[in-house]
Amino acid sequence: MGRVEGKVAFITGAARGQGRSHALRLAEEGADIIAIDICEQIDTVPFPMATPADLEQTVKEVEALDRRIVAVQADVRDYAAVKAAVDQGVAELGRLDIVCANAGIAGGNAAAWEQTEEEWHNTIDVNLTGVWHTCKAAVPHLIEGGRGGSMVLTSSAAGLKAMQNIADYVSAKHGVVGLMRTLALELAAHSIRVNSVHPTVVNTPMIQNDWTAGLFRPDLDKPTVEDAHDVFRSLNILPILWVEPVDISNAVLFLASDEARYITGVTLPVDAGFGIK
Repeated sequence: MGRVEGKVAFITGAARGQGRSHALRLAEEGADIIAIDICEQIDTVPFPMATPADLEQTVKEVEALDRRIVAVQADVRDYAAVKAAVDQGVAELGRLDIVCANAGIAGGNAAAWEQTEEEWHNTIDVNLTGVWHTCKAAVPHLIEGGRGGSMVLTSSAAGLKAMQNIADYVSAKHGVVGLMRTLALELAAHSIRVNSVHPTVVNTPMIQNDWTAGLFRPDLDKPTVEDAHDVFRSLNILPILWVEPVDISNAVLFLASDEARYITGVTLPVDAGFGIK
């Protein structure tokens, strides 16, 4: 049997990148999936976001693994939409056991006092308030199920260590840790475990774009992603450029499985040593 056989996982930001990878990895190990993604562009995000076609591709790939999936286009900033999607998924799939609060954006690239209000609010609203909305909508189903459960909140290496020129992102990702620890305390009596994962640079569309290249190579005019490779490598102590989405998914799977049944309130880096450098 799979490591999460017969369970149902709710994943936000599931149309591509880490979210799709989490959906596929959990489905490979026996889980059915509730998947949401905004599938629209947010004005302050300086690179293309996921599309409805991306979410449709996630559905196809999960179904190809012979697992069920309920996919809904929903914005994590909209609590009513998130709740409706979770409620629909539980109604169709019968239960909820795992929550992956993964949806996130990046933007900005300016000193903290030079960021715009719109950049700040959009990043906080998606990366922190959106995680809270996800938990708020899902927790009642986990409690009602009476079987315990696992919640994995996606923070970042930048949720444990400061980085320049992305104060909105760093603040939101640090905030996710506080939310995770609080939920771990509040939900322990229900045998619901809550942990966070903290990736270094991950090979996803959030990295493979000109904006990220400019963030890491501000010394160059119109740098490419290739121009930033040496900086990416310099962040890690292991001799790698970046990690792959499945590396984060494997950590999520572990935290969601019974192998981690007594692990809660933990910040788990998947960072190639970024945090100790």
